[in-house]
This record gives sequence, C-alpha cells and structure tokens, in this order.
Amino acid sequence: MMRTRVLSAIVMLIITLTCILLSPVTRVLFFAAVGILCAYELSVNLEKLNIRCTLWVMITYLVAQALLTVLDAGLFAYSVCFIAGVYLALLSGILRNTVSGDGALDTVAGLAYPCSLFSALMVIGTSDIWFETFVLAMLSTWICDTFAMLGGMRFGKHKLAPAVSPNKTWEGTICGAVSSVFTGILVWGLGLLCAALPWLGGLSSPLPLAVCVVTAVLASSLGQIGDLAESLIKRMIGVKDFSNLIPGHGGMFDRADSLLFAIPTAYFCIRVASMIMKGM
Repeated sequence: MMRTRVLSAIVMLIITLTCILLSPVTRVLFFAAVGILCAYELSVNLEKLNIRCTLWVMITYLVAQALLTVLDAGLFAYSVCFIAGVYLALLSGILRNTVSGDGALDTVAGLAYPCSLFSALMVIGTSDIWFETFVLAMLSTWICDTFAMLGGMRFGKHKLAPAVSPNKTWEGTICGAVSSVFTGILVWGLGLLCAALPWLGGLSSPLPLAVCVVTAVLASSLGQIGDLAESLIKRMIGVKDFSNLIPGHGGMFDRADSLLFAIPTAYFCIRVASMIMKGM
C-alpha cells in the first residue's frame, strides 16, 4: 500500500510540475482539467444523496474561464462568466421534468466550490508572480501536512474537529504551522540563491524574509482549513474518498483540497506585500 502511494505521488508530482513549468497555457489547461475532474467527482457523489448536481454547467464554466484566461480577458469578463454560470445552474433546474431546486442550488454551490477556486488558480497561473506564489503555497502545504501528521502521531491529544476529521489534533496543527516558518525561511534562501546565480532563474528581486514566512504560515494554515472543508463535504455525503482515481490517495478532489485554499492565500499575501512596499 505504501509503495503504491509513493509511486502515485511521484507520478502526480511529475505531471503537475511539467504542466505548471511548461507555459502559461499549460498551467491554465492543467487547472481546468483538474477542476473538471473534481466537479465530476462532486457530482457523482452528490448523486448518492439523490441530488442532481448539473455537471455540464460546471464544465461549461471551467472551459469558458480557461478560454478567457488564455485570452487575458480581464476581471469584468471573469465576473460575467461566473454570473452566466449561476444563470445556467438555475435554468438547468427549471428545465428538468421534475422540480429540482436542490440540484440547482447545489450546482450553484459547485460553481463556488470548487469551480471558482480553480478559475482563480488559472488567473494566478498567468500572473507576474505565479512562480513565487506556487512555490510558497505548494511547499508550505506539503511540508505542513507532513509535520502535522507526524506531530499529531507523536503529541496529539486534543482533537481539532472530531466530527469532521477525527485524526486531526491541535498539537499536529501547531507542528504544521511551526514547520511553515522554516519553509518560509527556506524559500527566502532559495530566492537569494537564484538572485546571486542568474543561471538558476535570475530573480532580480527575491521576496523579503518576513513576506516569505508570513505567506508560508498563512497559506499552510488556510490549506489545512481547505482540507477540513473537503472532509466536511465527504462526511455529509458519507464517503471516505471522492473516488479511487489515484491509487493510495483517493480522488483528485482529495488531493487538490488544500491547494485550493493555499494558492489564492499565497497570491493575496504576496500581492498585498508588494503594494505595501511600493507605497513606502
């Protein structure tokens, strides 16, 4: 089981890094594809509660958002795209042969989570600070998850949210948050190295230490909330994993949950810090 889990993780990491590093277009297409898979998993699982969440509406929204992002259409177009998605979600309930208010509202909820968050990832992936955003968000989340698990196994006594995730503890969460401080320091050091050695990337203005640390802590903390949010939905439906798509890891939604919260958080932190520094 552990061997399968490790091999799956390596394959996922290779595919993810290749798509993210190749070009802005591949980043957008990657997040659109992952978003569609997550929307599919959500729709299929909601069927177990006899809720008809309209999958085609969510797919249409994600495809349209991907096209608009590639064309750099801007915030107004993105807002119109989401509003049109809400209209389609409600229209899909109206056009059913039977009254499907729950299905229409759950489709709107699906547009908000996870679809709108994946649309945010598409836009962030084409921004001028995409690289530092993804590095800080991904490293802090993955390292935080590891240390939270190890800290919980070693010191865990007080449950964090027993009704949602029985294995998570306050002690593990604190260990994960502390590890994020060191992740921020690590990313800051890598930024200085890249600035000193142009052939490693040539970053002309690496992020300050305080920005790296604060961003890492906040991104990893919101990532843990994202993990709990997805667990909340699974408990509501009554499933352990959203699917068996990834051997040893569950479904795509099970893997993307933390990053859906961590990446936008890291982006906002870096963007706000940049605005503050420019105003000084």
